[in-house]
Amino acid sequence: MSTPPPPLSAVQQTAVQALHDAIPVLHQVGQDFTAAGHEIALVGGTVRDTLLGQLGSDLDFTTSARPEQIEACLSGWVDARWDVGRAFGTIGARVGSWQLEITTYRADSYDVDSRKPEVRFGDSLVGDLQRRDFTVNAMAVRLPGLELVDPFGGIADLAARWLRTPSTPEESFGDDPLRMMRAARFSAQLGFEVSEDAVLAMRDMADRLAIVSAERVRDEIRKLMLAPQPRRGLTLLVDTGIAALVLPELPALQLELDEHHRHKDVYEHTLTVVEQAIALEDRLPEGGPDFVSRFAALLHDIGKPRTRRFADDATVTFHHHDVVGAKMTRRRMKALRFSNGEIDAVARLVELHLRFHGYGSGEWTDSAVRRYVRDAGDQLDRLHVLTRADCTTRNERKAQRLRRTYDDLEQRIARLAEQEQLESMRPDLDGRQIMQTLGIPPGPTVGKAYNFLLERRIDEGPLGEERARAALLEWWAQQT
Repeated sequence: MSTPPPPLSAVQQTAVQALHDAIPVLHQVGQDFTAAGHEIALVGGTVRDTLLGQLGSDLDFTTSARPEQIEACLSGWVDARWDVGRAFGTIGARVGSWQLEITTYRADSYDVDSRKPEVRFGDSLVGDLQRRDFTVNAMAVRLPGLELVDPFGGIADLAARWLRTPSTPEESFGDDPLRMMRAARFSAQLGFEVSEDAVLAMRDMADRLAIVSAERVRDEIRKLMLAPQPRRGLTLLVDTGIAALVLPELPALQLELDEHHRHKDVYEHTLTVVEQAIALEDRLPEGGPDFVSRFAALLHDIGKPRTRRFADDATVTFHHHDVVGAKMTRRRMKALRFSNGEIDAVARLVELHLRFHGYGSGEWTDSAVRRYVRDAGDQLDRLHVLTRADCTTRNERKAQRLRRTYDDLEQRIARLAEQEQLESMRPDLDGRQIMQTLGIPPGPTVGKAYNFLLERRIDEGPLGEERARAALLEWWAQQT
């Protein structure tokens, strides 16, 4: 293991002073808590990000004060206050644009088989810092004097871009196994390397994640995917065996290539698609980072291992891996407790990611284009991104042809959208008009009639009310 370089004290002290200049609220916090006889310090990610020149508006503090004493110190000068974290010693507050979370020193104990720690309050700043996940998060700025406290070499590790645990990795990960996933997430977020002893511990202790709730695992996966470099974290999860436990579909993509390499490395292809989807996020209305498009890129080919077949002519096929993959996506995301909306969005993208390849050289009819838009629904912009990102060929001529073909499809969609309002594609008659035309009450038949008119709308474009009624009556005659 390489030795981290010495700390850059002058640079760090300048950063701490800049912190004071940028946040007048620090003076108020330091003054009120020390006047009441309590210690208080800015801590954790806030200090780390400040030293990296990336200060945000969320400020984390640790203090010797108990929750009721924290509330007393905040009384009368904050804009809002909340105590949803009181059981864990945390009181939150808002002052202008700043969000404050102030937590009593912690000295938690963990049972080997428990999902949650037994919350115990501590009595020292160093003791509180020692129970944190990594040295770069185990630094503090003591108030009101702006004294930088770094008992575990966090500044040196920050300069070295190094993730190391304050105690032994075995002790740290044993206390909270989720820290192994946090190592991958911080690697993706900060671009840091994880120390060799921590990586070894992750390999040895991966099965400890079985005691961590699905919701906590889900939240770490989300944060990792939204980081600037998800590939770093995903690779670490796969290499340490953690992905096999929390997202087994990913390492399963490491298909053994046949000796003639008749299909590309699906795992490496997938990681490249994720990176290319990120590069295309400026095409999305809301920009990025966008979890749904990134996660769809990660899962778009997970159906391939189950559908791989070697044909008699020695070619390799993955027929229907899009449909199979969509079902697998739903199962995995449901197990990880993602919201129904996210599950529907990602699964739809996985199921549709091959649809464009039936477009050929642009010979789709207008009705086929309408169906593409209808099936994509509110995920159309993300489907554009995923489809473009899925091109990882090294053949530049082929890549340019695919880009031109998809440009043509997007242009056709835009023209039809302008002419026919594709984004709100509906039949020419609504449910009330259908019931009036057919003289029927509400019920399943209205839905069938609605779907019939929608299909005609897709096939032929807008019909107008008169033609739609005639078509509806003709359909109704065939039903009765």
